[in-house]
Amino acid sequence: MTERFTAGRVPDAGIAQLFATEHRWQSWLDVEAALALSEADLGMLPTEAGDAISAACRTERLDLARVQEGIARTSHPLMPLITELTRVVGEPHGGWVHWGATTQNITQTGDVLVLREAHRTILAQLGRVMVSLAELTEQSAEVVMAGRTHGQHAVPITFGFKTASWLDELERHGTRLQELAPRLSVAIIGGAVGTFASFGKHGDRVQEAVADRLGLRPMRVPARSITDHFAEFGCTLGLLAGTAGRIAREVYTLMKTEYGEVEEPVPAGTVGSSTMPQKRNPQLCQDILGITAEIRALVPLMLESLHNEHEADHTPSGMFDALARACILTGDTLERLDLIARELVVNPERMRRNLDLTGGAINAETVMLELGTKIGRQRAHDIVYQAAQKSATDHSTFSSLLAEEPGIAQHLTGAEMTALLDPASHIGRSADIARSTATEGRRASASIHCWLAGTDRGHSPVRKTAG
Repeated sequence: MTERFTAGRVPDAGIAQLFATEHRWQSWLDVEAALALSEADLGMLPTEAGDAISAACRTERLDLARVQEGIARTSHPLMPLITELTRVVGEPHGGWVHWGATTQNITQTGDVLVLREAHRTILAQLGRVMVSLAELTEQSAEVVMAGRTHGQHAVPITFGFKTASWLDELERHGTRLQELAPRLSVAIIGGAVGTFASFGKHGDRVQEAVADRLGLRPMRVPARSITDHFAEFGCTLGLLAGTAGRIAREVYTLMKTEYGEVEEPVPAGTVGSSTMPQKRNPQLCQDILGITAEIRALVPLMLESLHNEHEADHTPSGMFDALARACILTGDTLERLDLIARELVVNPERMRRNLDLTGGAINAETVMLELGTKIGRQRAHDIVYQAAQKSATDHSTFSSLLAEEPGIAQHLTGAEMTALLDPASHIGRSADIARSTATEGRRASASIHCWLAGTDRGHSPVRKTAG
């Protein structure tokens, strides 16, 4: 059973820990281990050296304080780690550490392993949000409320129709995240500039072997200047942030005192103000609005990071930093979004009162269409328009104005008018769309679960025979 939200506590997605320094270093060491084992299999270094290097590639075997001091002294992100790994491996095999590779080969491939973990976590979170939203959509499929365009009453809808639009967008983001995974999960082991020159006759076989060990795909062109796959992931997170922000903004608005149609979960004990005891603030929605604004602001930075100079510069590091931040923030967003979807309080009675604010004018379209079958659409529009505008300007009741209009009374009976002015009579296929979208949302969530299960492969190097 899903744990209920309690005051002052939002579950941690765990993504920040993935980008912690030691976890990132371990991913780099995993690449070093895969490189050594692959090169040993290819006969580029002794089998014993590959085994010794692989065994030493654990952060717990290294003096991490020595590594930190080395980074501070050399201003290099990887070399002190390699030096410490070489020391731990010792003679006679330490000299084979990092053979033929350049720093970005190790750091970028290792960072891809971290991003793969974050990507999977985000997808799993999104799948849970979709299930929660599917449940809310199905439950609210026939809850009639005012549809609004340009901030004004338009025609009636159901709340399930509204949430179906959220679910529909999220489903496409799930598809995008799955589709980009093969492009994101690539190893870059091409040497100094990506030509494989340092690997001699074995060339791209080294990259293929390392990628295979790590459950990645080899880059077709392992140029260090290529970063579009990272930008694609970042842009997709920006799209997801856009949808999450839209949902939060809508709940925030409908939760306003003047609307009162929904309320995000406000657990017992939550304090909204130090001086106004009545406050029940939309804390989760405000969190999401702030967090998603930052995610979207990171997208231009990631797009700018596509501008590398020549065969390599420092750009990929900036890209990774932005992408790491976007992943962490996305995890925070989805945790809050799931809480809202699971525990949102819907107020059908308030929705009905708000529907009645215009005295039936929200059903002006259905009156016009029915009258139009008698006298033509344009004449019907003119008659209903006059009544609606008079109702808005002199505060007369729209329904009473219609009843007094001779051009209507001779064509529609009182009973027919009463039926036409019932908001539930003009919701179209809102309920059907809500239910079908809920069904599709559950199917899409199950598909994500199956996809994750099918791609669940650890990235610790394992002994394989080349070829």
